[in-house]
Amino acid sequence: MIHPDGNQAVQEQWKKDIGDLHLLYDYDAKNPETGAPEKWRYEMWVSHEDRITYAIHGGPMAGRYNYQKADYQCIRPGELWQCNWLEETGTIVSLVYDIPNKKITTLLAFSIGHWSKPESAHGDKRNPEDFERWRGLAKIGDSQTARFLLNDQADIVEEFRGKGDLQPIDPSWPTL
Repeated sequence: MIHPDGNQAVQEQWKKDIGDLHLLYDYDAKNPETGAPEKWRYEMWVSHEDRITYAIHGGPMAGRYNYQKADYQCIRPGELWQCNWLEETGTIVSLVYDIPNKKITTLLAFSIGHWSKPESAHGDKRNPEDFERWRGLAKIGDSQTARFLLNDQADIVEEFRGKGDLQPIDPSWPTL
């Protein structure tokens, strides 16, 4: 959903700024096991007004292909947009797309199951076994506060319109 809801000017700005937008972006990160520097490549496509489609190509979550119900909020037209979603793993994602500076700033509140068992989060939601396994990750831990918080900023390395290599989705498909 686009916020503020019902504001026609914001709806038009969404189309102009991020509708059908496809981004590839890299985080300068450290390998969680060795501490060695590495790039974590992410890819996202703003495929619908209430969905995001993405793939993870680097880091511990590499090999994850997903889509989610998402909310988009205009912070500053033509400059800043926020996108938020909740995953079936229990992970909360909030990212800000900085158009003029070509940056993505994120807060990821990984469920403890998602962060501690990253290999179990690999796969594609279109596969029922992957989808159910991901849902199980949300149940690991003693409470909703058992989370790993990751704050980071990424550089956008490619920007275009359309699906690119990501698979289109049907917006009626379940997300949680």
